[in-house]
Amino acid sequence: MAQGTALYVGAVLGTGVLALPGLTAKAAGPASLVAWLALIVTSVPLAATFAALAARQPDSGGVSTYVRRAFGHRAATVVGWWFYLGAPVGIPALAFFGASYLERSTGGGWAATIGYAAGLLVVGFLANVFGVRVSGRVQLILSGALALLLVLGILVALPHADPGNLRPFAPHGWSAIGPAAALLVWSFTGWETVTHLSAEFARPQRDIKRATVGALLTIGVLYLGLATITVLALGSVSGTTATSLASLLELGFGPFGKVLASVIAILTTLGTMNAYIAGTAKLGAALARDGALPGALGSGAEAGGVPRRSLSVVGAISGTVFLVAAATKSEVQPLVLSTTACLGAVYAIGSAAGARLLRHGTRWGMAAAMASLATITVLLALTGWYLIWPLILAAAALAWCARHRPEPTESATTQA
Repeated sequence: MAQGTALYVGAVLGTGVLALPGLTAKAAGPASLVAWLALIVTSVPLAATFAALAARQPDSGGVSTYVRRAFGHRAATVVGWWFYLGAPVGIPALAFFGASYLERSTGGGWAATIGYAAGLLVVGFLANVFGVRVSGRVQLILSGALALLLVLGILVALPHADPGNLRPFAPHGWSAIGPAAALLVWSFTGWETVTHLSAEFARPQRDIKRATVGALLTIGVLYLGLATITVLALGSVSGTTATSLASLLELGFGPFGKVLASVIAILTTLGTMNAYIAGTAKLGAALARDGALPGALGSGAEAGGVPRRSLSVVGAISGTVFLVAAATKSEVQPLVLSTTACLGAVYAIGSAAGARLLRHGTRWGMAAAMASLATITVLLALTGWYLIWPLILAAAALAWCARHRPEPTESATTQA
């Protein structure tokens, strides 16, 4: 359960803590705190939905398995492709977020940023070559250290907090909360990741729910606390830096704050990448097992298995995206929004599947799924034209289904 909680914290409390408090303050000023609060509140039904599904039906296919049982093979293939081919595009963005903090501490410009990002990617993938049991223990250490350091950052910045920095509260108008919320969709993602690892829990019916509650409390306190102190302590400066956490730590520790921020950046980046790489690789193996991807990728789908072939595909996609971004000096925002559009689509269909599969269970389960679906629909619309990516992947997945009829499997035929 402790490792599962750590994986959840690592997946959701990701690299958003490094840059998003400053980016959202730039977009909406102090009113960005409204978007952060909404993020935390709306995370509850989404996390509850996926926890209920994972506890009842633990399987490495995660959301794709639930959608298959609710709506059939074609819908499950589309959802699986959205995650399996969408998440790896965002993994290099995680590396660049962390690398920007390291470069701020050491200098070296763009060349140093590329080198640091490449190193973080290599470490993240190597941690998963040895299986989820090893990566889960690594995650427990990473998430615990990260939480302690974030609390420390909030506490040392408290003496510099000035309520006057809340005025004007909405300098760009209340409508600016919308764009701020669109950026926060990146922080909203992650609740589905552990569903792909649900079969790895010793007692999934009990421990998944406990891990979800623990993660919700930890993430909610840290996110809101960090966003609030960023606005109160940095004021107008909060919207002018992509390394707002480093600026906070410098208030309390002086030049040493940059070093501490670099440590946090490494922990955060590796923790998030570890959770996403583990979940995505497991999903690919499960999709191959169920006929939604080439069968050669199916090894390692079983509980305790190491999906090395699927992991190599994830690595190839992320590596290619990284090389293109490095060569063109691209900003990370397109990578973030492309990934969140795909993951938002996964959440929408996954929540709809939850509403159907949980209708014979407890009332709170179905209510959570319906509330989650309504929330995700709104957040998905905020990603704008980036929705073209899940549409393209959906067309490709349906073309695959038209040419490949899956063999019946236990996963595909077992009903809730």
